[in-house]
Amino acid sequence: MSGLLNIVVITAAVAWVFIRQFTAQRVTSEGKKGWLIPVVLVVMAVRQPGLLDSGHHTASAVLLGVEVLIGLACGVGWSWTTRIWTDADGTVWSKGGWAAAGVWLGGMVLRLGLMGLAAAMGIHQGSAATMLSVAAMLLARTGVTAWRSQALQQTYRVPVAG
Repeated sequence: MSGLLNIVVITAAVAWVFIRQFTAQRVTSEGKKGWLIPVVLVVMAVRQPGLLDSGHHTASAVLLGVEVLIGLACGVGWSWTTRIWTDADGTVWSKGGWAAAGVWLGGMVLRLGLMGLAAAMGIHQGSAATMLSVAAMLLARTGVTAWRSQALQQTYRVPVAG
């Protein structure tokens, strides 16, 4: 797959999810859909040759690991800065705000810094590394949000008429 197509896919996925976070979403409706984009990104990333720089295999693997950890941390931070609530009938909703956007921005700055470090070391990092990091972020956000919503649903009690 071409580098340009990878950039388009990454940009479209990130933009779609980022814009959606500012509107209230039913958490229950995110269930299976919340896992689809990360799975597609992972499949696209691992199918590409050159995920690791063959000339700097160990350093490239370490940088990839750090990038995935940044993605996981950003996903967890994003979920914890997202407001989650139940409506009158017990449906769980979520909506991101400016704090969540700040987590996104911080993650982008960290990723760009890591890319700069890799370039300074002469290590090639392709778009596959970015895809894995974004997938990790989305998976962590979906998982933590699902966990938070389950805890919220367990505390919600429907009054029994009687």
